[in-house]
Amino acid sequence: MIERVEADLKAARLARDTERVGALSLLLAALKDVEKAQGSLDESAAIQVLTRERKRRAEAAESFREGGREADAVKEEAEAALIDGYLPAALGSDELQELVQQAIAEVGATEAKDLGAVMKVLTPRTQGRADGKAVSTAVREALGG
Repeated sequence: MIERVEADLKAARLARDTERVGALSLLLAALKDVEKAQGSLDESAAIQVLTRERKRRAEAAESFREGGREADAVKEEAEAALIDGYLPAALGSDELQELVQQAIAEVGATEAKDLGAVMKVLTPRTQGRADGKAVSTAVREALGG
């Protein structure tokens, strides 16, 4: 993942795309920080970093909008869209329901108190592709809770 971001950063520098350079530099720094802390950066950890950075940009855009700073909100949204290009494709509702049913069957869950066990199995499968709240809601609905 780091190599891909570095290559894109180099291309953005050559194209003199300052906004893209800034966004990719911050993203690369976040990835390298985690790599340095953990010793290595596997795909799962990279997706966690990207998801966290994506969420930060979305929250910042919302805050800027509330504060009447539309230009800054647009910039943050553009950075979030850039990060989306590195994340795996989002799960559709049908795919999510299918994964939820598989996890419920694996765990043998029958009631709402089994939510934690189902989420433990399901979270790694949906990481970076679905919001945790959406996954939790889908599991609750499937368990009748």
